[in-house]
Amino acid sequence: MHRRSILKLAALPALFGVGAPVLAQQRQSISYAYLLDPAYDVVTWAMRNGKVPSSSIDVQARALAIPQLIQATSAKQYDVIMAAVVSLPAAVQRGLSVSVLAASLRAAPAGEGAGVWVPRDSPIKMPQELKGKTLGSYGLRSTGYTQIRIALTRKYGLNMALEGGDVSQVEIQAPNLPGALSSGKIDAATLIHSQSYRALKSGDFRLIAETARDNNEIFKTRFVSAVNIAYPERLARQPDAYVEFCRVFRESLRYAMANKAEVFGAVSRESGLEPDFFEWWFSKNSEVPGYFSEAHAQAITTFYEQARDLGVLKSYPDIRTLVWDKAPRA
Repeated sequence: MHRRSILKLAALPALFGVGAPVLAQQRQSISYAYLLDPAYDVVTWAMRNGKVPSSSIDVQARALAIPQLIQATSAKQYDVIMAAVVSLPAAVQRGLSVSVLAASLRAAPAGEGAGVWVPRDSPIKMPQELKGKTLGSYGLRSTGYTQIRIALTRKYGLNMALEGGDVSQVEIQAPNLPGALSSGKIDAATLIHSQSYRALKSGDFRLIAETARDNNEIFKTRFVSAVNIAYPERLARQPDAYVEFCRVFRESLRYAMANKAEVFGAVSRESGLEPDFFEWWFSKNSEVPGYFSEAHAQAITTFYEQARDLGVLKSYPDIRTLVWDKAPRA
């Protein structure tokens, strides 16, 4: 599904005798690119529909698929962009200067949505039985799948090396994963969030591991998968505008959580997913902090350590050194 979301926050009328055209010239535009996902359309819905007005900025928000997000990050096509945590070390090593504004995606305490699924009638009962089997994923080097590999390694003792490991791991386009699993082309699969929800409802597939929950238990923290980033030179030119963007972002989420019937219903009509999906996503799957804390820094550092041990990363920066000094902290 391809969607483009453009937001223009309403300008204020004249104040203290200053005409609207003058105010319009003073307003600054901030563009934001986020992950193409119905759940994140909920996060940005109030921003995109004029429910969170700003007196100083116009926000243009657009949803992009992962390859587009990666390209846009390097090209600096947007002022703020949602970036996968696993991509930051490589970006820094290439000389791309970025600043973290907020954690934008974190595992929920319930830890659902990052499961390993098998067909309902599969003989596989536990993850250890994946040895010699084929596991399909939407992205072998993605942050989400790396977190799944970490759990399968640390809790279940599997060698999850992409080459020469216990499990044959193959990358399949996300829309094709359920079909590949149903047809027997693969023995198990890691499904994207909407597919996991449908699998829970349909009973066609069966969970053998809930890896986000496993990681929560193993590491006593909840992994952060994505952060909102910006570019230092732009932050230096327009610091107040970015502070305001951070406020608008958080207020957009707060509006959605306070008006679930309105927002879930609207995005449900746009996406074709029932409102219950969004209730499940926000209560059991993920959270969107909208700020950056020491707990987030520790979670990202732990993830980087584990990703290095898996061979996904060779090195990584201290995430704390990348956080903007004006980023919201709570």
